[in-house]
Amino acid sequence: MGSMFRSEEMALCQLFIQPEAAYASVATMGEAGVVQFRDLNSEMNVFQRKFVSEVRRCDELERKLRYIQAEVHKDHVHVPVPESSVFPFAPNPREIINLESQLERTESEILELSHNAVNLKSNYLELTELRHVLEKTHAFFEESFSFQQQDGASASGTDSLTKALISDEALNSQSQVTRGRLGFVAGVVPRERVPGFERMLWRISRGNVFLRRAELEDSLEDPSTGNEIFKTVFVAFFQGEQLKSRVKKVCSGFHASFYNCPSAHSERQEMLKGVKTRLEDLNMVLNQTRDHRQRVLTTVTKDLHNWGVMVRKMKAIYHTLNLFNMDVTKKCLIGECWIPIKDLAFIRHTLAEGSKAVGSSIPSFLNIIDTNENPPTFNRTNRFTQGFQNLVDSYSVSGYREVNPALYTIITFPFLFGVMFGDAGHGIILTVFSAYMVIYEQQLSKTKSSNEIWNIFFGGRYIILLMGFFSIYTGIIYNDVFSKSINLFGSSWSINESPNYIIGNKSITLDPATEDYSQKPYPLGLDPVWQIAVNKIIFLNSYKMKLSIIFGVVHMMFGVVLSVVNHVHFNKKINIILQFIPQMLFLVLLFLYMVSLMFMKWIWYGPKNPLKTSPRCAPSVLIMFINMMLFKHTKPFDGCDEYMFEGQDRLQKIFVMIAMLCIPVMLFGKPLYIILYERRHKKHTSDSCGELNGSIELKETELSGMLNNVAGHEEEEPASEIFIHQSIETIEYVLSTVSHTASYLRLWALSLAHAQLSEVLWNMVLRLGLTSETHWGAIKLYIMFGVWSLFTLAILVMMEGLSAFLHTLRLHWVEFMSKFYVGNGHAFQPFWFKHVLENEEAVED
Repeated sequence: MGSMFRSEEMALCQLFIQPEAAYASVATMGEAGVVQFRDLNSEMNVFQRKFVSEVRRCDELERKLRYIQAEVHKDHVHVPVPESSVFPFAPNPREIINLESQLERTESEILELSHNAVNLKSNYLELTELRHVLEKTHAFFEESFSFQQQDGASASGTDSLTKALISDEALNSQSQVTRGRLGFVAGVVPRERVPGFERMLWRISRGNVFLRRAELEDSLEDPSTGNEIFKTVFVAFFQGEQLKSRVKKVCSGFHASFYNCPSAHSERQEMLKGVKTRLEDLNMVLNQTRDHRQRVLTTVTKDLHNWGVMVRKMKAIYHTLNLFNMDVTKKCLIGECWIPIKDLAFIRHTLAEGSKAVGSSIPSFLNIIDTNENPPTFNRTNRFTQGFQNLVDSYSVSGYREVNPALYTIITFPFLFGVMFGDAGHGIILTVFSAYMVIYEQQLSKTKSSNEIWNIFFGGRYIILLMGFFSIYTGIIYNDVFSKSINLFGSSWSINESPNYIIGNKSITLDPATEDYSQKPYPLGLDPVWQIAVNKIIFLNSYKMKLSIIFGVVHMMFGVVLSVVNHVHFNKKINIILQFIPQMLFLVLLFLYMVSLMFMKWIWYGPKNPLKTSPRCAPSVLIMFINMMLFKHTKPFDGCDEYMFEGQDRLQKIFVMIAMLCIPVMLFGKPLYIILYERRHKKHTSDSCGELNGSIELKETELSGMLNNVAGHEEEEPASEIFIHQSIETIEYVLSTVSHTASYLRLWALSLAHAQLSEVLWNMVLRLGLTSETHWGAIKLYIMFGVWSLFTLAILVMMEGLSAFLHTLRLHWVEFMSKFYVGNGHAFQPFWFKHVLENEEAVED
């Protein structure tokens, strides 16, 4: 793996590949993923390129694969997950022919099976509807006959019609004239269309159609889609041929199905018996067809994934070959690409092997092109470093060969997160969760999830793991485990109170000047006795606030130091004198001096330090710094010192004066150097070249064209814009040193908020279950523990963790990276099958 200190060194290369060896060579490059091709046919549309027919060929294969996949999903056939992440290679020309024939044969077989299944299901649906029609119409006639026997004396129009219908159809005892005068139509209609169907029949017949209907209890299956459909059986009785024609038109308009229903009871029974026999036979055929289709689809699914990968790779290869240009003789493909210098030998070997594999007599080769173009930025990463590189790239892509902040982010990011999230218990939760994703990453990576939140967590599993480790470390330093302290080494304080006095949360104020303190610090982290002290918040505020400023100043100074590496690498050593030195002096003389005052206060002003005669009255660092910047004095309290050492006032004035003198150096140094030195040097060089060109006999038009071209490429920036640009940078740096230093106080603020929330949650929730003395205490503790666990995970781990993550991200993007990072590059986008397959899967999801 290459170094992460800065991006890989790149080369613009020109490839000369024989057409017969191009496919194999590009396929090998696609497996490696170290070549970014340039489009040499940008003026041509996609239909004019050389390999457009091959791309269409791949599109047709993809269409067939999509159809097969749709049929597999429709039948709910299990698709096996590949046992490994190793995908098949791109198919060679002979394998392409075999793949095409296999897909063609599979598609034809599935199409034939689907067509036969639809026809069989259509026949089965028609016979099922006919069975229901015969059964329901028989019930209609039986109900009408019973009604006639019970109410034979009725003289209403409807009863007379019913008697006439029964005598004509059920009893079959009327004359031929009556049977010709009355008729009926039987069938089924979709259930949702029944109300409109009834209204339309009534309107077109003016109430002269007698309609009987019955809903089917069981749903039917649509032969084409397989969806459930619900229908209703109907029988419409009418009089006359004209009304019969109208009724049939209405039925056709409402997508009703007609079925011939005999008028005689015996004929209906005989027909129903035959329909049931045919249904049994057809059901047997359907089951056999379904089993055969299932076997075919199950066999296909074993190779479906590999087929899809091969087709996608093949299509990607031809898309890449369309970026190549053909030479004048039409015997060689020419391509341009960016390649890392470290991989040039591999690409040359790939080209030689590609020509050798196809037996080409003319070898393929590459040439390195000298160019002034800005190469793409390529930072080679692995599974561990990829997440941290993504954090940096989310802000902006680093410039070519610029210092890469991701290398240092691996340590500084989780450390600053741990300072804000300092709780060993919560850190253990993060560590366990991330360790699970790291240990089982092979199995989890095979399971493609559409849950975006889970994918983010899984992609940053190593970041979360380090954040958990550093949270445990800072939690040990703070001696904070779920808001409680652990006494491992014995407290350095001896409080003459009973345990009940301490547990009862009485007022205990810790003073290191008293005899209660043994003057020997706790071996690791914070003394656990501070957990029960009244002045705990006062002590922790001072401690964490000073730590935040110390970490912030060191972090920013490290960022300024990294700018030196960029100045040296890009041969801008004058920036070290005119930018780095004044910037560093400004930061050191003001803010590092303030940090040194904090250490001096900690060391010199101990409770029993013999170096100071008045150890109980230490001057305020903040007041001293404000007085230093404003050149004023503040009268100290009685018995207190205004300064920590003799001559401090004079030293501070010198520091401020030197820091103020650094501002005009940063403001005017670089612009004056560019205007007075660099441009004069360029002008002298240009005059020398002009004298040399004057000695050469050229035409006047050619000379003017050359000079215009040079002037266009070397257009100088106006002096006013140089001063404006430098003024903005200087003002931004001077003001940001103050604002950025104050911004690091968020380390203290979030750490304090997290600790207080954790303590409140313990005292307000879990303590209620621990202090219960009744028989129901176990049940109460069980419930309270569940509530406490839920709030701990939801609020303290998830919400507070996200808040600390975002604040840490801001400290790196703004406070740290602004000191040296330009971020004006463009990412290296290689032709890599891994990216092709991932993008295809994302589109499918």
